[in-house]
Amino acid sequence: MEKFFKLKEHGTDVKTEVLAGLTTFMTMAYILIVNPEMLALTGMDLGGVFTATALSAMIATLIMALYAKYPFALAPGMGLNAFFTFSVVLGPMQKSWQFALTAVLIEGIIFVLLSAVKAREAIFNAIPKNLKSAVSVGIGLFIAFIGVTGTGLVVPGDGTIVELGSIRSPQVLVALIGIIVIGFLLAKNIKGALLIGIVLTTIIGIPFGVTVLPDTFTSIVSLPPSMKDVAFQFVGWNEIFSLEMVLVVFTFLFVDIFDTVGTLAGVATKADMLDEDGKLPRVGKALMADAVGTIAGACLGTSTTTTYVESASGVAEGGRTGLTALTTALMFGLALFFAPLFTIVPSAATAPALVMVGLFMMGSIKDIDFEDYTEAIPAFLTIIMMPFAYSIAEGIVFGMVSYVILKALSGKFKDISIIMWILSLVFVARFIFM
Repeated sequence: MEKFFKLKEHGTDVKTEVLAGLTTFMTMAYILIVNPEMLALTGMDLGGVFTATALSAMIATLIMALYAKYPFALAPGMGLNAFFTFSVVLGPMQKSWQFALTAVLIEGIIFVLLSAVKAREAIFNAIPKNLKSAVSVGIGLFIAFIGVTGTGLVVPGDGTIVELGSIRSPQVLVALIGIIVIGFLLAKNIKGALLIGIVLTTIIGIPFGVTVLPDTFTSIVSLPPSMKDVAFQFVGWNEIFSLEMVLVVFTFLFVDIFDTVGTLAGVATKADMLDEDGKLPRVGKALMADAVGTIAGACLGTSTTTTYVESASGVAEGGRTGLTALTTALMFGLALFFAPLFTIVPSAATAPALVMVGLFMMGSIKDIDFEDYTEAIPAFLTIIMMPFAYSIAEGIVFGMVSYVILKALSGKFKDISIIMWILSLVFVARFIFM
């Protein structure tokens, strides 16, 4: 382990890495239930999608662990699965789920080509250092927002976008207790505070009726459901070469590129993995893991696989190498056979961990130059638009476009790279025509 992952060089050890990997898995295990339930709305077999979700997450995260050697985990992405379900299949396009799955496969192939020629790596490196710090802070707020809305602490409001939920709700009470529990463990500098907090909060949720235990022990272990009804289900060439396919693939590409780039930038900034030029070593390998994972997921029968923002929870626990990701990948493999055991963890137990991760990622705000408004305003827009638009990608778009416009109007053309100009024009065109 030491020789392969260079643990001492990264200031970590096996225990820390394994705990970090377990924490990452616990905070993102919800995808094993949410993704199958969402894609099942399109007519896909729920059990088959469950197996495809776990396997694609395991494969992609293993590549990240052993090839890129970073502590980032991957799985079918939220938002991308919603677009798959509610826009392509159930929305105005009214396409089959096989059509959407084919679009995911094409997207993955294009990603491999883009990664091979280092196009995605160039995009990552083109983001200014100030914006990378802003992405980290924005992701922190986004993660915390996911946490508080997922438990009902914050709910859609009447006359307002959101408002405070019912504090008397058992789920909200358990989540608030969980925040206090994790806060106490952190204050005492206890290793594995997030993971311990998730487990304790899950136990606390039992008398509240929030944590639902399986009826019998035998119901905890089962063989993975068959994927025969969802694997390799693609449409013919006549549908592949259509304008609608081009539009769907472009949307998948856009959201996934900037979600992944944003997540890598934000989490890597928090983990202090960027070099003095704001670049992430081996970022091309990390992006390749995402691309190959997307192809594997499409073939197995699930939506686009992407790097997960919840990886920040493992990084917050001290994860710094691929051993963290390797642990997470192995947990996804185990989940195939112990699905009921892993899925008893309620959102009320993982939400406190997400809120604390949001706190941890706020630290990067001190690295933003607030004296120069051509730097401060784009950074601020990046930060606030991620939770407000509920999208990492949209936050990056607002930050990059405003950066280019303000720098150009101020005559600071040397601060704008060619790639930033091109990307900003593409973003503006997207707003106009799509």
